[in-house]
Amino acid sequence: MATVDLGKISFTQKGTYAAGTTYAVKDVVQHTDQNETSSFVKINSSASGEAPQTNGTINTSHWAIFAKGSSLATSNLATYDAGTTYKKGDIVQYTDTGVISTYLYINNTPASGLTPSSGGAVDVSHWQFVAKGTASVAVAWQSTAKTADFTAAASEGYFVDTNGGSFTVTTPSSPNAGDEFVITDLRGTFATNKLSVDGNGSDKIKGSTKTFELNKAYGSIRLVYSGATYGWIPVSSNITDGQPISFSYTADYLVVGGGGGGGNSSNDSPTNNSSGGGGGAGGFRTATGVSLVGGAVYTIVVGQGGAGGAINATASSGTASSITGSGLTISAAGGGGGGGEGNNGADGGSGGGGGYGNDAPPGTAGAGNTPSTSPSQGFPGQAANSPANFAGGGGGAGEAGGTDANGQGGDGVSNSITGSAVDYAGGGGAGVQSGSPAQPGGTGGGGDGSAGAGSPGTANTGGGGSGSGNSPPAAKVGGTGGSGVVILRILTSDYTGTVTGSPTVTTDGSHKVVKFTASGTYTA
Repeated sequence: MATVDLGKISFTQKGTYAAGTTYAVKDVVQHTDQNETSSFVKINSSASGEAPQTNGTINTSHWAIFAKGSSLATSNLATYDAGTTYKKGDIVQYTDTGVISTYLYINNTPASGLTPSSGGAVDVSHWQFVAKGTASVAVAWQSTAKTADFTAAASEGYFVDTNGGSFTVTTPSSPNAGDEFVITDLRGTFATNKLSVDGNGSDKIKGSTKTFELNKAYGSIRLVYSGATYGWIPVSSNITDGQPISFSYTADYLVVGGGGGGGNSSNDSPTNNSSGGGGGAGGFRTATGVSLVGGAVYTIVVGQGGAGGAINATASSGTASSITGSGLTISAAGGGGGGGEGNNGADGGSGGGGGYGNDAPPGTAGAGNTPSTSPSQGFPGQAANSPANFAGGGGGAGEAGGTDANGQGGDGVSNSITGSAVDYAGGGGAGVQSGSPAQPGGTGGGGDGSAGAGSPGTANTGGGGSGSGNSPPAAKVGGTGGSGVVILRILTSDYTGTVTGSPTVTTDGSHKVVKFTASGTYTA
């Protein structure tokens, strides 16, 4: 062996370390540990079997580092195996979220069972990401289109035809991380006949055990199994308008528009007897079992009551209440304003009553259910009657104005969406002449008509304001219409609690009741 003499310091180069060789002080050897070859110098008494370094730890009792080498991977072990013990410098290929990538083991301590990455997150304590690969599995497309319930298999693609009606695909059973399948809408019918996607047994989809759905026309989506925690994840899609896959659940709603303002009496002269027609109730719409799409934001608008007619001014109609969001657009029109002296009632959810004056033609009734909906959202008001000297009552959600009396507001409708019966959308009563009996507003918040100023409709019922009378002969302002309301009833298990606008939330049995008295949003 060569001896390097540096004056007072000399080293003997002994080549590659061998466990059976006895090394003396100042002997230099090359030793490979964890795929790193370095040089070491013997610093203690002669001995054999004392390796310079083991698992990254130098044997400082016998050796010192002389020249540190480079760390190079010496072992390309191809596909990762959980049962294999990996050491520093080992390279593997591993499939995560459907993609094969290359990883380098960097920890000084050899170990097994430590996957390089999970859900796209690298185990940086043990592995270093080297190169990102491509999709791990070639998808085998099935030539026969699916037209009824079926269970998908890993590594298969399916043309799905829901033209004949909605059905369900069940995810593959006993999936492994990286398993995938592809679904595409063959005829663009998912928007009308959704495809439900059910996790097989307890398998999750996007971290949830709910049944999801594809409801976008010509949607195509690849689902990859990420593991038990989050389950099947959509990793690619050609859908650009909204969520490619979502779950839905059912809810009930009540939507009532703002009530119309009551008509005013005239101030033409002390001898001019006049009275204003009652305001029509806000439109009334309700339904059960409508579908809400998970994650979608539903905008809630609560309509305002119309202003009562003032001196020489026409009463205002109420404004609409609505729910707008994915797959659901519901609007309840505002109630029509009541007519002043000789003026016609306005059309609306329910129509306003016609105004009366002894020196003007009688005002006609406003139409209800405008714009038209099915079932009807309200009824017409009542026309003024000159021979009988009375103005017309406003229409309600349950009946026309003046059905039961001259100038009485039409009754509203009772609804128990909150858990108890409440009347909504009553028409406003007409104003009357001095000495004439007052005309009550309809049940459901309609204002009561009298010989004085008009009475307002009840807030958050959509009740119409009453018309005014002129006793003593002087102009009187009609009553303001009551504001509308929007109510959602949702199973507690589905309720997200994500709202804006500070609605009132109560519990009724197994349901949450979300009452909006002002505009806001609900995220399903």
